[in-house]
Amino acid sequence: MAAPDSCPSIKNILLLDSEGKRVAVKYYSDDWPSLSAKLAFEKSVFTKTQKTNARTEAEIVMFDGYIVVYKFIQDLHFFVTGGDDENELILATVLQGFFDAVGLLLRNNVDKRTALENLDLILLCLDEIIDGGIILETEASVIAGKVATHGLDGAASLSEQTISQALATAREHLARSLLK
Repeated sequence: MAAPDSCPSIKNILLLDSEGKRVAVKYYSDDWPSLSAKLAFEKSVFTKTQKTNARTEAEIVMFDGYIVVYKFIQDLHFFVTGGDDENELILATVLQGFFDAVGLLLRNNVDKRTALENLDLILLCLDEIIDGGIILETEASVIAGKVATHGLDGAASLSEQTISQALATAREHLARSLLK
C-alpha cells in the first residue's frame, strides 16, 4: 500500500477577480488556519503575480514555500497551490482542467459577471476536481459533463441544453416565417 505522502495533493484552488478579491476559493489544508491568514495569502499571491502575462500559458512561481501555478482570462485569475515538493506538471494539469471546465460550463464567456452568475457550477466543478486535497479528475470535458448532469434541480446536461436551444431557435424562426 502506498504511503499517503506519495499521492499528489493540492493545498488550495483560488479564483480571484482583477482586483484580487474572491470569486471562488477552496482550501484543502490547514496551512492557513484562519480567514485572515487565507485572505492575506490570497492578497500576497495576487500582488506577486498580477504584473505577469499568464494569459496564453500557465505560469509557475515559488511563493512562501509553496508552488503556485496560475493563469488569467479576462478579469479572472485562476490559481492552484501545492506544497514545495509537488510536481509542477500535475499542478498545471489540475489548473488547465479547472480552467477549461469553467470555459465549457460558461460557454467560453469567462468573465467575473458570468462566473458570479454561475457560481454554483464553478463550486461543483471544484468538488469534481478535488476532494480533500486529492486530485479526482483533470479532464475538462469529464468535469463539465459531471457538473452538468448533477444539474441543479434536474437541469439537462450541456449537450441536451444545446439541442433544446437549437430546437427552440428553429421553432422561433418557423413561427416568424409563418406569421409573415
